[in-house]
Amino acid sequence: MVYLTRRVTFSAAHRLWSKHLTEEENYRIYDKCANPNGHGHNYILEVTVSGNPDPTTGMVMNLTDMKKITNEQVVDWVDHKHLNYDVPWLEDVIPTAEMLVIMFWERLERGFPPGLLYEVKLHETENNVATYRGGEQKEAGRA
Repeated sequence: MVYLTRRVTFSAAHRLWSKHLTEEENYRIYDKCANPNGHGHNYILEVTVSGNPDPTTGMVMNLTDMKKITNEQVVDWVDHKHLNYDVPWLEDVIPTAEMLVIMFWERLERGFPPGLLYEVKLHETENNVATYRGGEQKEAGRA
């Protein structure tokens, strides 16, 4: 089994805020990330597929195809956007790294051949990274 990863970067703004919490609770939990105007990050997104290299091409997947799918399904939607307001499929999602990586998986899974997507990793900062490998989505992260 070979794991092939494509890494891309994008910049986006977001605000962490839950409509299920009071204003006081939101500021206590999210602190400066609850700033009404939001704040931004330079994200790094890593998309990993897994499989056996094709004997004819020597590839698990063509990296050009990985780039195209990743851009079409995620990056073109989120780069230089405010995630709370500009991305329709993130409506009602609290855009934490944890929830974003789940939502990105859902988008990417539609674009990749079935069973090929292995892992999605989102670096929100140099020190904060969320990783997702599919499975049940938790409704708790919906706004």
